[in-house]
Amino acid sequence: MLARSVSAGKKAGANASRAGDSLVRAVGRLVNRAVDEMLLGDKRVSSAAEGRRLLARNEQTESRAEDIQRIIVLAVPVIRALARGARVVKVPWVIVGSTAVSVGVAVRMGVREIQVLSSLVAHRLEQATGAPADPALVEKLAIDLYLHPKRKVVLSDDKLHLVRLTRKWVLGGVFGRNTEKRADRALAAAERLDAAMLAASWDTVRRGRPPDGGRPR
Repeated sequence: MLARSVSAGKKAGANASRAGDSLVRAVGRLVNRAVDEMLLGDKRVSSAAEGRRLLARNEQTESRAEDIQRIIVLAVPVIRALARGARVVKVPWVIVGSTAVSVGVAVRMGVREIQVLSSLVAHRLEQATGAPADPALVEKLAIDLYLHPKRKVVLSDDKLHLVRLTRKWVLGGVFGRNTEKRADRALAAAERLDAAMLAASWDTVRRGRPPDGGRPR
């Protein structure tokens, strides 16, 4: 009996781990598409104040509904694993379901915040360089500012911190955390970016990448 319980526990943990990896990849694809969608348009957010006004409208788009639904599905085993870690022996499916929906709401709002933030970042880069913004740089800066709006941006690498972003959205949905203040601080930080310096630093970072490096898809 004990051996079966241990085996079941290991299997559940492995399943949750695989689901977590898939969840991070799904979040990465969602953010990637949201940023690309913004860059393909001809409109940019030109100030933090404009970004705040756009977010206050709470506009939603159905273009990413399928991606968000996939994230909700992938979040379920992760939520159950979190509950086990909190020593909740049994979690009723109705609670898991409602929590997963809350995670979906957090992701939907979060990706909207990232998109508005990335639009301001793209505007700052384009104004500073006189050229179209590099999509990979826009995505990198938007995620870094969103995660750490008070931290000075230093482009030592071009890695996207998707695990941290996924964790923030999932935990935010589970615990009902509001991201409005974080988004507000990130927009203010984007407005203060030394875009010309960051674009030059990015060129240096990208030259040091392997030939097959690129944005995740």
